[in-house]
Amino acid sequence: MRNLPSLNALRAFEATARLGSVGRAAEELHVTHGAISRQLRLLEEALGQPLVTRQGRGIALTVIGKQLHDHVSGAFEALRDGWAQLQRDRQDAPFVLGCAGSLLARWVIPRLERLERDLPALRLHLSPEEDPLAPRHAEPDAALAMAVPPWPAGWRVHMLAPEHIGPVVSPRYAGLARLLAEGAAGLSGEALLFTHSRPQAWPAWAQASGMNAEALHYGQGFAHLFYLLEAAVAGLGVAIAPVQLVQDDIDAGRLLAPWGFRQTDASWILATPRRRNDNRVDALAAWMRNELKSAPLTSILP
Repeated sequence: MRNLPSLNALRAFEATARLGSVGRAAEELHVTHGAISRQLRLLEEALGQPLVTRQGRGIALTVIGKQLHDHVSGAFEALRDGWAQLQRDRQDAPFVLGCAGSLLARWVIPRLERLERDLPALRLHLSPEEDPLAPRHAEPDAALAMAVPPWPAGWRVHMLAPEHIGPVVSPRYAGLARLLAEGAAGLSGEALLFTHSRPQAWPAWAQASGMNAEALHYGQGFAHLFYLLEAAVAGLGVAIAPVQLVQDDIDAGRLLAPWGFRQTDASWILATPRRRNDNRVDALAAWMRNELKSAPLTSILP
């Protein structure tokens, strides 16, 4: 070998350049922030020039840093691709699907029996990830998400269906009779339930419905959509959610949607890493697209 630097140092540099952060590189490689910094210094001392500079909370590559990244990124990507291909070639390898816990609990799991019947060759392994499209050391074979473009770099996106959101409430809610009498305008007097992860959902629906979003008031907030909808089913207040995640509850009478659903800028997508080529993805995307189309969706407003 011709005077190659430490492969650990190159690996630390590649992760830092790809993720744009020393801290995120340390997290991915399961080492300390200081260990990554020491490896970067080894390369900089060997070259006699800086490779990175601080930029806000992250880093930026210098000219020589960009040149080195061009060389090492392809090499490490080839190694990752080769390893991933060896893993996929195993006959017993499962298909790893990443998705947020709310999607998993409210949409995927209720359809698992049908999915296994329709796609018996697909050995599905579910991986709960609150942000399945975020960079990570071990990427899933595919990620199911509701997202807004532009799509993250490095992912190939299969469009499944547009997202529609709307308010839902339990028949047991104490203020239901008054709300039904007042119509959608009555929601401005409610302490609305919401998720901290998507505070813009209520204003987006209100604006699409011709209401003054600034007149809305908010009550209890929840970390995840799953908890929000459990609170709504329990009769704790009016929540807002994508129609496909509450359709089963509406059909069963656990929730009502008197004010309708509106289309948002988001879409249901199935995304796959660009460097992977797995023919199982097309079959899964087609199945999901058909499932989303087959829902009744009787409460969507034009």
